Parts: sequence; structure tokens; C-alpha cells
Amino acid sequence: MNTVHSASTPGRRLRDAWTNGVVLLPGVFSPLVARLAERIGFQAVYLSGGALSASQGVPDIGLLGLAEFAEEARRITQTCTLPLVCDADTGFGDALNVERTIRVLESAGAAAVHLEDQLMPKRCGHLSGKSLVEPAVMAAKIRAAVAARRDPNFIIIARTDARGVTSFADAVARAQFYADAGADMIFPEALESSAEFEQFAHFVPRPLLANMTEFGKSPHLNAATLGQMGYRLILFPLTAFRVAMQATENALIELHSQGDQLGLLSNMMTRAKLYDRLGYTGYEERDREYFGNLENGS
Repeated sequence: MNTVHSASTPGRRLRDAWTNGVVLLPGVFSPLVARLAERIGFQAVYLSGGALSASQGVPDIGLLGLAEFAEEARRITQTCTLPLVCDADTGFGDALNVERTIRVLESAGAAAVHLEDQLMPKRCGHLSGKSLVEPAVMAAKIRAAVAARRDPNFIIIARTDARGVTSFADAVARAQFYADAGADMIFPEALESSAEFEQFAHFVPRPLLANMTEFGKSPHLNAATLGQMGYRLILFPLTAFRVAMQATENALIELHSQGDQLGLLSNMMTRAKLYDRLGYTGYEERDREYFGNLENGS
């Protein structure tokens, strides 16, 4: 299989970023949100399957497929230069399906994907009702993912949901098994205490990802604390999405009850600020430049 020069690929840039310290990954639910994250100074962004599903009006139970994930990943990476970590659910099938998943998402511009060891139909990692594949099945998927990537720095993250299904000990054992199968990073989902996060890092001395989603089973730990434990990537998958959805619902309630939006103006991003975030002036300038000869009559 052909490989790509990896000196400045998204995967290489993300690896370099976590080498220099813990990296916060805000979930971005649109290309504009990704652009805002870049402007603010984040080093990488995250495409959450939960947010993508919710934005389509369905729960996070595996109803969306690879095409929807790839389309959104491509739109984000075309708008934002930051490395993108992409949720890939269970890989959308078995090992051979995982091959295609990796090729498609890497071609869409992602820097990394995470694959989880759930059986389909999958569930949100912080809800009950999950079932797990056998460790050997997940290991086969990891080997397929590693073999399929063109860039050796493209990052394969193995997520285990065992803590909420079997036990903490099983989560540790699976993580070690998945790392031996070739995973670049381990993602222990739904650990239930600060002590568990610390113990997991002790038992699995590999690059680790922590999920700091709200209203779930894990405590809210700050990035400095997790970084000291050994976690390199910290997910905030739906933080901005939840804030935006609550603000939107509040605005719609007021618009419906009042019949106008006047009480909402102070909460809005202004037209000027929105155009600035979109780079509107640059579009206008390029448009004038392209038609400059016509305006000059030549």
C-alpha cells in the first residue's frame, strides 16, 4: 500500500502537540464551531458521534453510518486546519469494514479515529444496555486499522467500554491487549472516580485519552490533573453542543411567547462578529480581485 510523507500530516501534528503537554479536544458540531476553536487557540478538535447523531435528531445508538461521519469530517477539515480526532463508533462493521473506515476517514482529513469494543447496536458510553465483543474481535479490528492507514502517524485509538459492562479489571486487561494489537492510544470509557483514572494510567502506561463528558459516570477532572496522571488527550465531546442547544431552546421559547426577538439581542453574536468569524471580508476582497479587470473596463 502507498504511504504518505508524514512530516506535517494531521496525525504527526497531533502527536507533536501531546508530546508538549496535555491537549484539550472540544467537540465541534459544525465547521464554524471548529473555526471558532481554532481562533481561540485550541490545538485540535473532535467530531463526536453523539453530537453528530443528536444534530440529526436521533440518539447515539449507531443509527448513522460511515458516509455521514466522513462527510462531516471532510467539512470540518476543509474549514479548520487543526488536527481532527474522529469518533468511528465500532468501525461500522468487522475487520474488513474497519479497513475501509480508516481509509475513508483518513482521506477526509482526520488525524485520528477511535474504535470501541461494543457490539452493535452500540450505546452511549455512559448509559446502560451495552454489550462487548470478545477481545480477540476488537484486536482484529485494531490490526486492520493499523494495516489500512497510509500515514504511519495516523492515530488509532482503542476505546474500551468494559468498565460499565464487566469490571475495571477487565477494562485494564482489554486495554493492554488492544495496545499489544497495535493501538497507538487507549480510551477507557466511563471510569467512575479520580482513583480509577489514576489506577488505569498506572496499569496501562501508554498514551491515554480521557472523556470529560457532562452528566455521565465519570467525575469532572481538569486537564492539569489528568495530565499529571498521564492522560494526553482530554475530550469535551458535547460541551459546546449542550450549551448551544439550551440557549437555542431558551431563545425559541421567548420568541414564541413574546412574538419578537428584542429581548434576545444582547445574547446574540452580532452580524459584524459573525462575518468576522467567517472571514467574510476576505471573500469580498478576493471577489473584487478576480473581477478587477472588468471593473477597470479591460
